[in-house]
Amino acid sequence: MHELSICGSIAEIVTRRANGRPVDTIHVRVGQLRQVVPDTLVYCWTVVSADTALDGSRLELENIKARIKCRTCDGLSDLGDYPIMLCGTCDSADVEVVAGEEFLITALELAEV
Repeated sequence: MHELSICGSIAEIVTRRANGRPVDTIHVRVGQLRQVVPDTLVYCWTVVSADTALDGSRLELENIKARIKCRTCDGLSDLGDYPIMLCGTCDSADVEVVAGEEFLITALELAEV
């Protein structure tokens, strides 16, 4: 369960950026190829943030579907639940990932004092 260590890293970053201000919501963009289980990440956040300055804050996740671009035909293909790295247009394996590898904190919503 690497989500627990990920939440620890998120807590460190958010604590540093919030600079003592109370945090309500942390917005996180997570790509499909990151192999993060969203429900587990949200649960781990409650464990990591309990009894800290971040207690009561919540993660809001934006899930990004994986997308590839074919180097042969320039076609774009969204990958399904079981990503197969083949162009959906010409079946070429000469592809590059253009979306789905993201993992970043995009915004913090501060709580009103």
